[in-house]
Amino acid sequence: MPFLTQLADVARRTGFPVTEVSGWKTRGHGPQPEVQGIVCHHTAGPAGGGDYPSLAVVRNGRPGLDGPLSQFGLGRSGHIYVIAAGRCWHNAPSTSPQHDNSSSIGIEAENNGSQPWPDAQKDAYIRLCAELCREFGLPAARVKAHREVNTSKPDPHSIDMSDFRAAVAALVKDGAEADLSWTEKIVKNLPMVRLGDDNYDVKTVRGCLFARGHVPPTAYAGSEAGLEGWLKSTQCDTGLVELVRGFQRAEGLDEDGFVGPKTWPSLLRV
Repeated sequence: MPFLTQLADVARRTGFPVTEVSGWKTRGHGPQPEVQGIVCHHTAGPAGGGDYPSLAVVRNGRPGLDGPLSQFGLGRSGHIYVIAAGRCWHNAPSTSPQHDNSSSIGIEAENNGSQPWPDAQKDAYIRLCAELCREFGLPAARVKAHREVNTSKPDPHSIDMSDFRAAVAALVKDGAEADLSWTEKIVKNLPMVRLGDDNYDVKTVRGCLFARGHVPPTAYAGSEAGLEGWLKSTQCDTGLVELVRGFQRAEGLDEDGFVGPKTWPSLLRV
């Protein structure tokens, strides 16, 4: 994985102000090999000094540890600072292989280690983690406090990480739903239709199959009433299951005979 030059765009999706710290796109201890987790920190910086007084330390490092120390900084106001696109020295030694320096992104939130967290800052923290999860395809469970993946660390202080991750997960889910078109949302909520069902969803499947040219010859036997009766039937019988299998085969789908989330879109041509 190269330098993560998309990080500023990811941060802007939170809706909070973003500052791209000069040189961030090439800053790092080499490229970031992979992103398997997110580690949340507090800076342990000064109690005062403005929105993000720890910027120079996070960017440049401190005696005994060269910077950058994390990819992101988070000010007290919720302002997000994009500091580095490459690997950062933010968690070592790590108790989790998914949260060491080579496999995770670090966020250093301004706090001296005992101050209350401003609502805006905590909201931005959650939203940034949610957008990073969406960007890199991570579950909310991969968002960890520094103290959870490094037994010698206490940060970020006083944040209940179970509640934090639940809030991240809710945003990730809402964001995924928002990306769907209205027709995709309808299809996503359609029920499974399978052998033995007797309901109007079965009738819908018959109508869709007819529209796609998949009707058994016996439906036409005798008269138009034969086809009409076939279309009106609400029973999912073995004949209908075989017809579904034929449709799935023609569409390159798994031939399981079930009409579910993988077959409905093709039937409805979403």
